[in-house]
Amino acid sequence: MDVDIRLYGILDPAATPGADLSSLARLAAKGGATILQYRDKLAEGRVMVERARTILDALSGTGVPLLINDRLDVALVSGAQGVHLGQADILPRDARAQLGRSAIIGRTLANEAHIATLADEPVDYGCIGGVFATGNKTNANPPIGIAGLKRLLGLARAAVPGLPLGAIAGINEANAAQVITAGADGIAVIGAIFVRPDPLAAAQGLRRVVDGALALRLREPAS
Repeated sequence: MDVDIRLYGILDPAATPGADLSSLARLAAKGGATILQYRDKLAEGRVMVERARTILDALSGTGVPLLINDRLDVALVSGAQGVHLGQADILPRDARAQLGRSAIIGRTLANEAHIATLADEPVDYGCIGGVFATGNKTNANPPIGIAGLKRLLGLARAAVPGLPLGAIAGINEANAAQVITAGADGIAVIGAIFVRPDPLAAAQGLRRVVDGALALRLREPAS
């Protein structure tokens, strides 16, 4: 399945306490987000299903899919378009068996060991990180930086040619072009959209940066 991960917004209530997630989702989609994820490490399953359904209603007609972080059960019950799986979550093949061929399944990639198993996993995209320092997630390892991102992108592309590969953690309008120039197909963000005073304008700005950097990369001769 072709998945557009150019601007991947992650809705996390812990980062936006008290905010209306459905409104944030709609603004992000209007501003150019190409895919969204609902991540919630604190809510119970029933609450997550209710929130996911509300977000899906807000996205109706936009063409922007919603994935659920970790929780296959929430994705199934809510009708979300797929899941994003960390390395400690259920295996992608088990998620695929439950969700079917049309679902979108994403995978977190943080090191060489994760990439070594990638070719055998039925996933639609990978997301590499953390690239920079971030306050929205506790990472066990230090940021990999641009050099580390380039290295892991190269390994992942050799393992699964053509798989969309994004980058996550600490990415914003100031450094997004660097990430795309390094070879990423898109950026995954929380704060750079959802904690800004104007999420719509923030999404629009990021989308311009990403699209501009992708266009420039396509024009550059292969090294």
